[in-house]
Amino acid sequence: MLRKASGAMLGRCESAARSLKLLAHPQRLRILCHLADGEKTVRDLEALCGASQSLVSQSLARMRSEGLVACRRRGQFVAYHIEDPRILKLIVSLHEVFCPS
Repeated sequence: MLRKASGAMLGRCESAARSLKLLAHPQRLRILCHLADGEKTVRDLEALCGASQSLVSQSLARMRSEGLVACRRRGQFVAYHIEDPRILKLIVSLHEVFCPS
């Protein structure tokens, strides 16, 4: 019984560590903070983050491949949003801790 619980915990810890590693990059964290307010296009995120289109797109692609964000077509644009509700909850918590009003 204990081994099963330990194995399950190890899996959860590894999953959490992968997500936290993605969040540890300032540009990806900034993008997620903006996405916590709602759906945004790459162009929106470029303006909000002051970053190039290629940097924003690369960051989104990495987070998308890990299931943190997802996208949908909005007219001729692609809009991104936080897909994983745990990540949204984490971003909101980080905001409360590090960006108090």
